[in-house]
Amino acid sequence: QVELVESGGGSVPAGGSLRLSCAASGFTYSSYCMAWFRQAPGKEREGIATIYTGGGSTYYADSVKGRFTMSQDNAKNTLYLQMNSLKPEDTAMYYCAAAGSWYCPPPLADFTYWGQGTQVTVSS
Repeated sequence: QVELVESGGGSVPAGGSLRLSCAASGFTYSSYCMAWFRQAPGKEREGIATIYTGGGSTYYADSVKGRFTMSQDNAKNTLYLQMNSLKPEDTAMYYCAAAGSWYCPPPLADFTYWGQGTQVTVSS
């Protein structure tokens, strides 16, 4: 059974930091495209960072580039998102997702596994 479990969300003031984690199980973690998405109320889901677990470049959306860092621990099948210099506009539900694709990032529809999300709230 595939499972993605996010943790680490919370409420912080602007300028603060949070580290999100995504624990993956039930699939061959080392050959997937993993991603972090976020969705704020009334807005479309936004892909903010991707990484191919078997090695390769990390992609960041312009909205988070230079502030967020994605990393992984393949031994623990865990994905991380270090978020620094948080802004109120970063407030959203954050999700991790997995796509069984060597092409990373693939089209949105290829992300077949999703976590339940973790809420990040940044106050001004």
